[in-house]
Amino acid sequence: MNRTSRRVLLMVGAALVMSALATVAAFGVDSTTSFKMVRSQTAVANDCLEGARAHVDVRTTPTDNQIIDLTLNHAPKNTEFELFITQQPNSPFGVSWYQADFETNKEGHGEVRARGIFSEELFAFAPGVVKAPQVDDQDAEKNPAFDPVHTFHLGLWFGDPKDAKDAGCPGTVTAFDGDHEAGIQALSTRNLPALKGPLHQIQ
Repeated sequence: MNRTSRRVLLMVGAALVMSALATVAAFGVDSTTSFKMVRSQTAVANDCLEGARAHVDVRTTPTDNQIIDLTLNHAPKNTEFELFITQQPNSPFGVSWYQADFETNKEGHGEVRARGIFSEELFAFAPGVVKAPQVDDQDAEKNPAFDPVHTFHLGLWFGDPKDAKDAGCPGTVTAFDGDHEAGIQALSTRNLPALKGPLHQIQ
């Protein structure tokens, strides 16, 4: 290869690198926020789930959506858990919405991924009172109207009150499941301020 050809290849390579950098600048880059979840107030008060812990990574994509990757360890084995986004980490939780569910394996390890808006822009909003779908007997017939409410905390609930009781926790029935017959809250982000949940950190 002669000197002129080498120069042409170098110029083409430099142009491709500059083009790639310009694309990254135009569309943004991924960024990740990480935090931990700890045993809920109920679990601590009843001395259950000792050792259970969860790690969460929230990755912001170039499209400004987020991906939540939650990893749970040292939890009851072969047990279903429900992931909710909540207004505050402790009871009565405020506005809460069902995000995902998953089951631990025989070693008490579980993982789940969810995609959506999980940043400081996350909120629920009911501009007016309207009729609501009736899927279960516990469902409200209509919603109350409320202004935008931001929801920045995460909580994990037992999918079944029996599983909670088997783990040494109370067998209290809560509505935090698809059939509204879940167990107690197992873990939460109560290790962070009530009005400054971890999703508040994400721009």
